[in-house]
Formats: sequence, structure tokens, C-alpha cells
Amino acid sequence: MKIFKLGLASLVASSALFAGTYNVDASHSNVGFKVKHLMISNVTGKFDKFNGKFEYDEKTKTLKSLEGNVSVASINTEDAKRDTHLKSADFFDEVNNPTLTYKLEKIEGDTAYGKLTIRGITKDVKLDFENNGTAIDPWGNTRVALELSGKINRKDFGLNWNKALEAGGVLVDETVKLNIEVEGILSK
Repeated sequence: MKIFKLGLASLVASSALFAGTYNVDASHSNVGFKVKHLMISNVTGKFDKFNGKFEYDEKTKTLKSLEGNVSVASINTEDAKRDTHLKSADFFDEVNNPTLTYKLEKIEGDTAYGKLTIRGITKDVKLDFENNGTAIDPWGNTRVALELSGKINRKDFGLNWNKALEAGGVLVDETVKLNIEVEGILSK
């Protein structure tokens, strides 16, 4: 029994040796979204300010943890009037809820399970996960690239504002498509 425990402890310790903590490189990452407008076209947007970190095991090529924070004030849909409305109490309520957060709980195959908090409301979300691998940059830094994508219902997070259209339908769809591309740099 002692040999089994020693072997198990060695296995856990050796896997920890290959895991590294990576800081999100915002200049090579993107936190984007897309939502239907007038039920016929898409409005795309992104958040310009965000940060995060993750733990990645280079030996097994697995993501162990990921946490991210996004500044609501940095929303950017290329329309200042719309961005101001999105920051208001009708949508994100930036004054009372300045940050969106995501925390990964687990990866199963190509699916990431985590907790997303918007407007102070935390919900379980399931996103498609893609591991784009590792590379060494010209300055000797180890980098890892990951992608998360999927759909959420904005009303689940209290973003309820809308306008009915005369011809039927609504101004803003309830479904929001997320596209998050993350590149991290190994902490030294």
C-alpha cells in the first residue's frame, strides 16, 4: 500500500512539474460577440480591456484552469451611441457591475464547462473548446493559444431590454454568440 501511495504522489508531483501558469496576452487575444439585429443581420462587438490567467499542462496538452475578467466600460461595437446604451442599466449596468467574469470548471473533450458572471448573475455555461497548441516566440517565451465559443441567452443574465418590431420579431435577439480567442504567455 505504501508503494502505491508513493507512486501516486510521484505521479501527481510530476504532472505539476509540467503545468505552467500563463498570463493572457491581451494584444494577441479577443473577447468578441455577435447578436442578431432586426432579426436579419448581425451586430458584432468586442471588449477592448480584459485580463486573465490559466494553467496549462504542457506534457498532457491539457488546460487545467482558466479565469478571466472583462471590463464592461471597454465594450466596442464601432458605434459610440450603441456602446453607451449597452453600458447603461438597460443592458450591462456598468456603474453597478463593471466587470464580467469567467471561471473554467472542467474540460471534457472539446467542451469547456464554467461559470460566467454578467450583471452580478452567475450561470453555468457550456462552450466549445479548441486547443491551438504551443509555440516559442522570437524572444524565447512559451505561448499557448486557446479558443472558446458558444451561445448564451442574454436574458439569463438580466439583459432584458428590447423593442418589438411592427412586422414581428424584436430589435435585438436573445441569443448571443461568443467567440473568445486567448493567447497566453508562460509566467517566469
